[in-house]
Amino acid sequence: MMDATQLALEQRVAENHRHHAKGQFLWVWAALLVMTGIEVYLAYQNMDLIRMLSILMGLSLIKAGLIIGYFMHLKFEISAMKWVTMSSLVFCLAMMLVFLPDAYRILHLGVGVK
Repeated sequence: MMDATQLALEQRVAENHRHHAKGQFLWVWAALLVMTGIEVYLAYQNMDLIRMLSILMGLSLIKAGLIIGYFMHLKFEISAMKWVTMSSLVFCLAMMLVFLPDAYRILHLGVGVK
């Protein structure tokens, strides 16, 4: 059986989900579509590799934030769930920084990338 706290949380989440407008999700979806189009466009441009990868990484982080916030409904969750998720994100980003030097190996392999 559920206790009163669980029932209150379920009612709160259900109430929040009732007020989500479809228009808001359509705007987020359109923004994700535009950013994906920009990423595809950048892939065909002849620009400096570091600059292009930096832009692509920035767009990917923004897209991930929108997906997590709206489509995975983290924006509407209780604060404890947000803290757990953001702590995991910070850990993953820290691990990426540890292994970041490996990403620059392509510049020195001589595979024709300029």
